[in-house]
Amino acid sequence: MPNVSANKESGVLTLLDYAGVVVFAAAGALAASRKQLDIIGFLFFSAVTGVGGGTLRDLILGRLPVFWVKEPIYILVCVATGILVFFTAHFVEWRYKLLLWLDAIGLAAYSVMGALIGLETTGSPIIAIVTGMLTATCGGVLRDILADEPSVLLRPEIYITAALAGASAFVLCHAQGVPLYLSAAVGFAAAFALRGGALYYSWTIPRYRPRPGRDPDDALKK
Repeated sequence: MPNVSANKESGVLTLLDYAGVVVFAAAGALAASRKQLDIIGFLFFSAVTGVGGGTLRDLILGRLPVFWVKEPIYILVCVATGILVFFTAHFVEWRYKLLLWLDAIGLAAYSVMGALIGLETTGSPIIAIVTGMLTATCGGVLRDILADEPSVLLRPEIYITAALAGASAFVLCHAQGVPLYLSAAVGFAAAFALRGGALYYSWTIPRYRPRPGRDPDDALKK
């Protein structure tokens, strides 16, 4: 008799994985549309954004060849998404807002998948959280660098913290014996709620404020 629970978990995680690739690839293609690139530019941005974070994760963990070399379907998904956006992006007037929300969905999905792969590879909760953060954020960073856009890391709203929350929530639930698909759902919800709230309500965390230094003459007097 097939293991229904295991099949359910596998199906949910596979869906989450491909969802992350699709939305990140779409965000990359939207960045290409803002730069008015040709279709090859769309495909390049889609692929770099869609698989960039996972590629860095696999390189750090020594999982070679990286995931999209083992399973080229990920590249095909990025290509299909890039083509779709190339022919439909002009219908969307608020492309930058859509880019940010797609990025938020991708960040939430990849914070969980990156943490899961880090946990499976090393068994370390700390490494799992780090790989979750890297997987969730590096694709967007690469996209912004290539598009010469202000990096998402430098925007005032919460970004990396959302990936940290998602990866941490997933790892904590998993450590408590919560079923894998429920742990993934909690991690996704935590990351998306925090990033979505940051986009909608402009949530931020306290930033460094420089303080005026003492006058050197005052220091010498003491």
